[in-house]
Amino acid sequence: MKNLTAILLKEFKSDFRNPYVLGGAGLFLLSTLFVCYITVKRINTPSIWVALFWIIMLFTSFNAVAKSFMNESRARMLYLYTLTGPSIFIASKMIYHAIIMLILSTIAILVYTTFFKIEIGDHLMFYTSVFLGSTGLAIILSLLSTIASKAGNNLTLLAILGLPILLPLLMVTITLMKNAIDGIDLSVQYKYLFVLFGLNLSSLGLSVVLFPYLWRE
Repeated sequence: MKNLTAILLKEFKSDFRNPYVLGGAGLFLLSTLFVCYITVKRINTPSIWVALFWIIMLFTSFNAVAKSFMNESRARMLYLYTLTGPSIFIASKMIYHAIIMLILSTIAILVYTTFFKIEIGDHLMFYTSVFLGSTGLAIILSLLSTIASKAGNNLTLLAILGLPILLPLLMVTITLMKNAIDGIDLSVQYKYLFVLFGLNLSSLGLSVVLFPYLWRE
């Protein structure tokens, strides 16, 4: 627990000293939202509203999360290797990225609902879908970023690996959020909620199992 907290603090201090990545992600998010607003003006269909929101969040997550391991030098990784274990390291990275994604998602929701007003039938399930979708993106991209960094920081590889793996997560999240906007009964929503939670949990488990092999490299 002590090592996990130390790595989390290191991540926050590092990004506050060099805020270009997070600042760039935030600027990308706000710019994209504004361009969508001046282009579309009004969205009346919940399915289009939800799909556009998660497309914006997908590309924002690539900017905010996916490049994190690519900024880690080999010397720093060797130093961290001597201080902590792989499970603690990857868990701390995922927690940090989940916090960043939740902050960006909160900003996106506030701005997006201001630009494109829509009636939400079930607020609890709506924000639950935002929470699980954002954390899912953070977990999956944290692992994929490590794979891309071991392949020479290949962003093309990251996109090739990321989109097929993220597609099931996004499909379930979009369905859950759309049903929440429509006010669909909870008895229907439970299955999507269970699947989305299972995808996040399985992604976390696979990351903890697979990362030690990348860690040794």
